Amino acid sequence: MITATKSLMTQTAADLMTDNLVLIPQEMSLQTAARMLSLHQVSGAPVVNNEGVCVGVLSAMDFVHWAEKGGKASRQARHDSPEYCQVWQLVEPEHLPEEAAVHYMTLAPVTVAPGARIGELARMMVDAHIHRIIVADTDGRPRGIVSSTDILAALAFADLTLGHADSEKGADL
Repeated sequence: MITATKSLMTQTAADLMTDNLVLIPQEMSLQTAARMLSLHQVSGAPVVNNEGVCVGVLSAMDFVHWAEKGGKASRQARHDSPEYCQVWQLVEPEHLPEEAAVHYMTLAPVTVAPGARIGELARMMVDAHIHRIIVADTDGRPRGIVSSTDILAALAFADLTLGHADSEKGADL
């Protein structure tokens, strides 16, 4: 969610985050997790323990790593195909292991407090080579996610707002 009244560099994780989260319980099977990600049309989600604390992230890259380690892909990715599919949809969920998602997730999730500023968020994503950061409370429970797309949207809207302000200044001259 982008706050138009704030300048770009003062926007925080709380301003940018999506708070309608998809959470994956660590005991959920990889099959069910894949179906959940597909159903909600997201490419990754926090994995939480029984107390709701974020213990990892399950993302499309984790499915790619599974396939690289010998998992069976059921569809071939074609560059000439007009049809788009998500990375995890290259594998039929039935072919995924029934083991818990906790065994396939990325450990040590990158988390921030709601007050982290946009510049810090962008640097963290670049440094860790990731596309999402989990916004967590002081107990480590996920409250939102800021994606690289959220940061790009903030930049795009800031540019529009700046351009509008510049055109108004020009009109006053």
